[in-house]
Amino acid sequence: MANLDSISINISVVLGTTEIPIHQLLRMGRGAVIELDAHEEDDCLILANDIPVAHGQVILRGEKVGISITRVLMRSPEWRPLRGIHRVNG
Repeated sequence: MANLDSISINISVVLGTTEIPIHQLLRMGRGAVIELDAHEEDDCLILANDIPVAHGQVILRGEKVGISITRVLMRSPEWRPLRGIHRVNG
């Protein structure tokens, strides 16, 4: 178990997505708002090394923002990522 303490993974959270033309993105400045296809009560997607592992809800604790895990995504025992290719399944 001690060996697991030295393993690092990249955790990222997807709150929502959108598509905008590049010219609109280039015109945006500080304070610009990009609308996402999500609502406040929607779950976000939690990724570990770019692989979906769970869903969660955004929580606020004082000035800190966190994620509360609401559902862990299960994989079949035979699932293995393809070498050099990241699978993104929800």
